[in-house]
Amino acid sequence: MGKDVIVACDFASKEDVFAFLDKFQEEKPFVKIGMELYYAEGPEIVREIKRRGHKIFLDLKLHDIPNTVKKSMKVLSTLGVDITNLHAAGTTRMMEAALEGLTRPDGTRPLLIAVTQLTSTDQESLEKDLWIEKPMEQVVMHYASNAAKAGLDGVVCSPLEAQAVHNTCGEKFLTITPGVRFADGDIGDQKRVMTPAQAKEIGSDYIVVGRPITAAEDPVAAYKRCVAEFVG
Repeated sequence: MGKDVIVACDFASKEDVFAFLDKFQEEKPFVKIGMELYYAEGPEIVREIKRRGHKIFLDLKLHDIPNTVKKSMKVLSTLGVDITNLHAAGTTRMMEAALEGLTRPDGTRPLLIAVTQLTSTDQESLEKDLWIEKPMEQVVMHYASNAAKAGLDGVVCSPLEAQAVHNTCGEKFLTITPGVRFADGDIGDQKRVMTPAQAKEIGSDYIVVGRPITAAEDPVAAYKRCVAEFVG
């Protein structure tokens, strides 16, 4: 896979997500299905969007004991998604178990990505809420290194950290970066943000863009603008 824009389809129902996807007549955007839509509609929504020809990033951020995550990933591996993820905070052992569960009998599997720190987390909440006193960048690099050692394909991280992740874990270690907004847009509840062009410049492999596309007056035009700025 090359660089791509992943559209966060954070909708509450299949009617809403299909109303959005039906606007795209020529393109088949890479889409992210998160907790809200998956919990509302179940695995069938994944199968239906896949049947429509979209690549899918299933964003459920698993975090549990290793055996539970392994069994859950085995189930998710049957859905035909292209990328799925978990929390690196679940430990290296959990990530290794997840990889084992995700790998199908024929050796194939979706890409497996670890979440380092959520883009809504800043240094203050890292220290006050999580009692992690090390600087954010050091925490992210440590989590990314653990994910790489466990055999994962990359991490979800802030675009501000993407190049440092590549420097730490290698250029082939993927960075999927939310927290991307247009220069003239609203940053919403994200704390650490960057524009598509800036994300391209610092080495993000994939950007995840939600409201700047899904809530745009013309979502197709916003998507095309985002692709133009990030992919070129």
